[in-house]
Amino acid sequence: MKEPLIATTNAIAGYTVSANLGMARGSTVRAKHIGRDITALLKNIVGGEIKGYTELLAEGREEALYRMTQDAQRLGADGVIGVRMTTSMISQGAVEIMAYGTAVKLEEPTA
Repeated sequence: MKEPLIATTNAIAGYTVSANLGMARGSTVRAKHIGRDITALLKNIVGGEIKGYTELLAEGREEALYRMTQDAQRLGADGVIGVRMTTSMISQGAVEIMAYGTAVKLEEPTA
């Protein structure tokens, strides 16, 4: 099965939604480690981007999107529309990143 098309919009150009299969979702929980905490403490003093945290969140977003795509494939979807992402702190030092959208069957219009 090929990977579903993903869009933040409610449609995918060149396709018609033929069926709504429900919500596709994926999430991951990421925790920081002491090395990143030390860097963050120093950056709080001198300012600047905390690259360790940036990388942590970027990896988390990719994992959440991957898991959402896997969930969509499990549902038999050709696409996921209306994709959104959320990030929330669930405990001190741990964050949940979630990706979700509507899994759909797509049809290419006939000419």
